[in-house]
Amino acid sequence: QLQLLESGGGLVQPGGSLTLSCAASRLSLAALSIHWFRQAPGKEHEGVSCISQSDTYTRTRYVDSAKGRFTISRDTAKNVVFLQMNSLKSEDTAVYYCAAGPYCNTNSLRGENMDYWGKGTRVTVSS
Repeated sequence: QLQLLESGGGLVQPGGSLTLSCAASRLSLAALSIHWFRQAPGKEHEGVSCISQSDTYTRTRYVDSAKGRFTISRDTAKNVVFLQMNSLKSEDTAVYYCAAGPYCNTNSLRGENMDYWGKGTRVTVSS
């Protein structure tokens, strides 16, 4: 079974940057659409970004609050997907989860059709 492992979380000051990584064992991430979700304390699960399966045209999507600040990318050779987060704000504080499914679209960013989930990595944005 596919296992997803997130890393890269930590404590960062407002305005700072972090890069999260999602690595996989037992299956190539290139065959799946990879998502980042987050859950802040006392709030609902929220889709942040996704990247479609690797093919001739790679599609990415972002929640409005992440546009212009976050970038999702994949390194197919290393079987890793990254979430580069810049200009971090206190409201970005959350546990970030990597998930995999067949699609990257509006529905998938609501959590639909996710086949695999990681256990999360905590991001704290605070001075």
